[in-house]
Amino acid sequence: MSYLYPYHMSYYRQQHAGQFPQYPQSELWADQLIKKPLYPHLKQQVLSSIDPFVKYGLKEAKATSFAHALQEVAAMTYLLGKGMDPHTAYLTVESWETNEMF
Repeated sequence: MSYLYPYHMSYYRQQHAGQFPQYPQSELWADQLIKKPLYPHLKQQVLSSIDPFVKYGLKEAKATSFAHALQEVAAMTYLLGKGMDPHTAYLTVESWETNEMF
């Protein structure tokens, strides 16, 4: 299945489920393996899609914590990736909270 990817994925195969390369290792890995932007045609669409959630997360972090705000935004954008519309993703994640906690 590695033939589908324009770059080498062996780094991810070595990771356990739920892990993500940690900074600065992830920066070193990306610099070594990626010499040009991947999927440049998606950049503007992706950034404009997540912009409202980033702004929401920054505002939310002032009222709660950065960890909580990141969890909310990550959950919302995950639901977007699963095909949910932005408003429903927002309402779904907010419905999971009780007293600003999951």
